[in-house]
Amino acid sequence: MKLRASAVQYHLHTITGFSEFADQVTHYVKTAQEFGADFVLFPEFLTTQLLSFPVDGKAQTIDDLPRYTEAYYALFSSLAGRTGMHLIGGTHVIRKEGRLYNAAHLFYPDGRIEEQAKLHLTPTEVKEWKLAPGDGLRVFDTAKGRIAMLTCYDIEFPEIVRMARAMGADVIFCPSCTDDRHGFYRVRYSCHARTIENQVYVVTTGTVGSLPTVDFMRANYGQAAIITPNDIPFPHRGIMTEGEINDDMVITGDLDLSLLAEVREAGSVTTWRDRRTDLYPDWMPAMLLTN
Repeated sequence: MKLRASAVQYHLHTITGFSEFADQVTHYVKTAQEFGADFVLFPEFLTTQLLSFPVDGKAQTIDDLPRYTEAYYALFSSLAGRTGMHLIGGTHVIRKEGRLYNAAHLFYPDGRIEEQAKLHLTPTEVKEWKLAPGDGLRVFDTAKGRIAMLTCYDIEFPEIVRMARAMGADVIFCPSCTDDRHGFYRVRYSCHARTIENQVYVVTTGTVGSLPTVDFMRANYGQAAIITPNDIPFPHRGIMTEGEINDDMVITGDLDLSLLAEVREAGSVTTWRDRRTDLYPDWMPAMLLTN
């Protein structure tokens, strides 16, 4: 099975209302549609752009983002239905039982909406924004295969990606938001490591531009990429395609899931098959797959 994925290097800039945000999102979705994408990935914290304009003469804060949840859902659900694509709407801060979560969202063409709260939070998310971590990993079945959504810092933890692969995910979508080169390359190098360890694809992207009036979103350093295992069937360096750093753009590539099965069985190395569960047990042994 093959799927075509697009990833958006979303340009953050000051806007005056939700309609401008909707227009920008729609532009990127239509661009991906023109390329025939099955999945479109937006970056982490793209909805912080909605904090760049005042409401009733007052500056907004992260606590105000949940007020946009209904409109955010309506926008992405409508676009997914109209285009027939699966949209991973980056992340949006939602409120549940009085707690704020940074949650990635998957919008199906048939109207379903699924979410995966970020599991590992950065110091800024905890200390400054008072976000709460998610409490469980999910994988999602689609017409094009089983996927997982792991946000930014999550990809730096090998255990959680191993769990996603054990639960059958072949593609990890990783929305990200980093403010400098150090953070960007921590995420990027971790993405490469996870593809090698688990023989999966990772599709990642980040925010570019800046929000001068939004705390902790004033600097962004981002690049989209589709990353593959490092083996003969795949491109050298494990990079299928990547964007230009800090440019406003969309990248697109084709992911052949059958190649993953081939390298797991008879690749130059077979890292998934050769893991030593006699020495280090898998984190979810009851969910391990044989392929």
